[in-house]
Amino acid sequence: MTTELPKIHAARVRLARTDALAPDELAGVRSLVFAAFGGERDEPFDEHDWQHALGGTHVIAELAGRVVAHASVVPRDLHAAGRPMRTGYVEAVGVDPTLQGRGLGTIVMRAANRHISDEYELGALGTGDQSFYERLGWRVWRGPTSIRSPRGDVPTPEEDGSIMVLLVASTPESLDVRAPLSCEWREGDGW
Repeated sequence: MTTELPKIHAARVRLARTDALAPDELAGVRSLVFAAFGGERDEPFDEHDWQHALGGTHVIAELAGRVVAHASVVPRDLHAAGRPMRTGYVEAVGVDPTLQGRGLGTIVMRAANRHISDEYELGALGTGDQSFYERLGWRVWRGPTSIRSPRGDVPTPEEDGSIMVLLVASTPESLDVRAPLSCEWREGDGW
């Protein structure tokens, strides 16, 4: 007996701000993201990660009315070589575990890229899977990273090489991806 897989090209993609999502929609997104990261034992998705995904724009892919893929773009204040950059930071990229590897992550990330290009000077995200994002136009940040905390800048060498950026039309031409990059402090993972 064969189970027919849903047609991915039939996925409906929409963008919605966190405050525009109904509680049941947000619960569906939350369930999807936690399920998508369920197998990652080294760095499981936790409540801080979920909170980081809120307060921006959600890119949601649905099939037959069910959330099957998600990415969130939240505003963050990154500084490149000390210069503040209006940044769309990508969080909580996840695909239904039963549909992974079928292109849904690419679909939501292409929509996230367009949103970042329209609204921000720079896109950024932290990942251990650079190859997925590189094929979508993202580049590894080559400079040292740090977090701007109330006590001053705290270097984050463990993040060096795992932060990626998306350069868009409004990114300053002088931006050097080997310069220092810092983010504001927040609860949970800084990056």
